[in-house]
Amino acid sequence: MKKKTFFSSLVLTSIGLVILGTAVANGLQQRAANPKFSKLKTTAVKADKQQKKANKKAKRQLPPAAPVPAFAKKGIDWLVEAQHTSGGWGAGSHAKQQNLDPSKVKLDPATTAFSAMALLRAGHTPTSGTYRDALRKAATFLIETVERYEKPGPRITDITGTQPQAKLGPLVDTTMTTQFLARLLPLLSKKDALRERTDAALDKCLKKLQMSQQQNGSWVAGGWAPVLQSSLGCTALELAQAAGKNIDLKKLDRARKYQQGNFNNKTGKANAAAGAGVELYAFSGAQRASAGQARAARDLVREAKRRGELKADDQVNEENLRKIGVSSDKAKNLANANEAAEAQAKRLSDETLLRGFGNNGGEEFLSYLMTSESLIITGGDTWKQWNSKINSRLSKIQNPNGSWNGHHCISSPVFCTAAVLQCITTDRDAAILIQVADKAADRQDTKDAPKVSSKR
Repeated sequence: MKKKTFFSSLVLTSIGLVILGTAVANGLQQRAANPKFSKLKTTAVKADKQQKKANKKAKRQLPPAAPVPAFAKKGIDWLVEAQHTSGGWGAGSHAKQQNLDPSKVKLDPATTAFSAMALLRAGHTPTSGTYRDALRKAATFLIETVERYEKPGPRITDITGTQPQAKLGPLVDTTMTTQFLARLLPLLSKKDALRERTDAALDKCLKKLQMSQQQNGSWVAGGWAPVLQSSLGCTALELAQAAGKNIDLKKLDRARKYQQGNFNNKTGKANAAAGAGVELYAFSGAQRASAGQARAARDLVREAKRRGELKADDQVNEENLRKIGVSSDKAKNLANANEAAEAQAKRLSDETLLRGFGNNGGEEFLSYLMTSESLIITGGDTWKQWNSKINSRLSKIQNPNGSWNGHHCISSPVFCTAAVLQCITTDRDAAILIQVADKAADRQDTKDAPKVSSKR
């Protein structure tokens, strides 16, 4: 009796599995037969695979970084000497721009973060490199600054009137500290005493940064050239994303589109309204915001040609991107970014543009830095030409003691030296910059992000 019951159950189970399998197969056939579903699925999978292959290929092609130039090493030595025993640096007061003595200024988070990033880019970490102790002290200074500040709102300090705040914007301490913590976090092991504190401080800064963004994607809240503060905010979100943080992607889209909207692809000119009337500031911010998407467009088309899906002479444009499976909105944004990058590259020999305000200040050095990062991301010979030109330009105006200082607005030798050092060693951060570009290309653009300027 038991054997008969067991046999009957086995037969019924088998029949059930056959019926279930038939239903699943029929369902799959119906979905496959639906042209709309099949096309969408194939397109999405195809585009995703293409992008991943393009990203891997791009990373394999990264050239080795050049050694740190001797004149830059002198600048690094000076910067470390200028660090206070507490681990911080300061740019000084806007009201006392004539004070160029780094030992006689108030310390501020923005300048500390900016200086620490110069050491990171030169190859020093909290656990390795000649200046690991200086970097660890700087990290501790910034983490403690964030931990101690308990007031709500976008700020992380009550210090006001610093040169970076007055010229770039009052939230520059938050944007630059977010950048540094995002760069620092992946370098710390889970056993490092600073790891959890860095992670928590980054989360706190990121929350403040995201909640303070305006609807148009900017962080315009005062400052002489707030377009630069907004550009730094955009980069901070990118670096946080690259560090593994779940940022608000809509806010990152808005940040990029705000910067990109300041540049006219057809005329090659930038709108300097938020840049104190200085085209260079808006130009470099727009260039930095377009770089990741421009590289993504080029890599996708290059890979498609390699696979024979596009002809060898096919251009990087919206039509060809859509042809290889990129969604309409994304294809348009990538193509526009590539068009902008090409137009911007043509302006890099324009001395009227590069002179900025007319003489060098921290704003000019920061703009050069953003252009260097943009060209590392987009790659090609344009970077080599620019790097040779800017290294020659900056080495000629270095002070005998190894520092650089500004002659208007941000005159601080600490801030200016940190900017120059990052500019001339940008290729040493190629891996992280390309990672930022890959993140920009791996997702669909959000529908409710502001549209790119109609001037394009």
